Amino acid sequence: MIYIHNATIVSPIETIENGALLMEGDKIKAVGPDQQVPCPEGAEKIDAGGKYLVPGLIEMQLNGGFGKDFTADPATIWEVSADLAQFGVTTFLPTVITSTIPNTAKARKVITEGKPAGYKGCNPLGLHLEGPFLNPEKKGAHNEDYICTAESANIEGWSPDGGVRLVTLAPEMPDALDAIKTLSDRGVVVSAGHTQATYEEAMAGFDAGITYGTHLFNAMPPLHHRKPGLPGALLYDERVTVGIIVDGVHVHPSLVKVVWNAIGPKRMNSVTDALAAMGLPPGSKCQLGDYDVIVTEKVCTLEDGTISGAVISLDRGLRNLVEFTGCSLGEALETMTTTPAKRLGLEGKIGSLEAGAQADMVLLTDELMVDATFTSGEKVYQK
Repeated sequence: MIYIHNATIVSPIETIENGALLMEGDKIKAVGPDQQVPCPEGAEKIDAGGKYLVPGLIEMQLNGGFGKDFTADPATIWEVSADLAQFGVTTFLPTVITSTIPNTAKARKVITEGKPAGYKGCNPLGLHLEGPFLNPEKKGAHNEDYICTAESANIEGWSPDGGVRLVTLAPEMPDALDAIKTLSDRGVVVSAGHTQATYEEAMAGFDAGITYGTHLFNAMPPLHHRKPGLPGALLYDERVTVGIIVDGVHVHPSLVKVVWNAIGPKRMNSVTDALAAMGLPPGSKCQLGDYDVIVTEKVCTLEDGTISGAVISLDRGLRNLVEFTGCSLGEALETMTTTPAKRLGLEGKIGSLEAGAQADMVLLTDELMVDATFTSGEKVYQK
């Protein structure tokens, strides 16, 4: 058992001053004011010193980190996972971009075979397959040679039990609507992205089972007042959760606030879309699939200047969101805890500080810097 006390407990549902939390095994046993949650005999006692105790962060789109790219080498997923706790991430979806179907199968096997012996760190929940069923006109940094149609043979075995949690595709492409229905029936979250979809094509995709939008505004038609396209559909339709990169480069801070005001934290999911560049200094080079990318202070680019992904960590995204929108810490946390948990069908199990939830949590300083991270009831990072 681990007992944390003298904490300012902040979650999307409440703030508890002088709070305490008790973990037993991999679950939260009790949470509340100090005087209501006594420390059992024999428990490890941690004085939080007034720091914020918040739910563990959930990352829905991460391509790699620390020089390792999941698409180029899926076996590195566990290596990166072990280091993510320093950023307050306790659960994430390793993202594999457009590649061959055999390479996708290789990545799925890494997930389904489970944790390596002695593993300690963040929990990969399942893959986010960003492609290969995209529109070549909006391929971005994806290799067009691997883009294909979503025929049934290409999605065989894609399910949460088969290592796949989320699939990004272009709903206007051949076979897409049938694939959306099939995947969503299997429990896979299907997302619209890297697409030229019109408003009408986007809505048809939503009707077929799309419930998520990959990096709003990026790799999709621009929002137009007479042709709202996918961005307009995502902002309008309350069935859909909207992913947005909060690095201040992929989407201007002012527009992040516009989106915040439009849909709020219950439909907005903050992501990083960070590459292997995360954790590397500016000027470094790393991979994204088949391509070399150049690391700058704020973003990654291909050699031709095409933006290929982000470099920020999710805790930096948390600080950015508070700065960009003026929202409260609890509201910002919602976009990367309860909102993604609900979209993944895991509400109350992860991303929560309620009794009975998985014991994933983070201690943050007043400056919202990560001080310590716990996953499944075990301290896996201490600053």
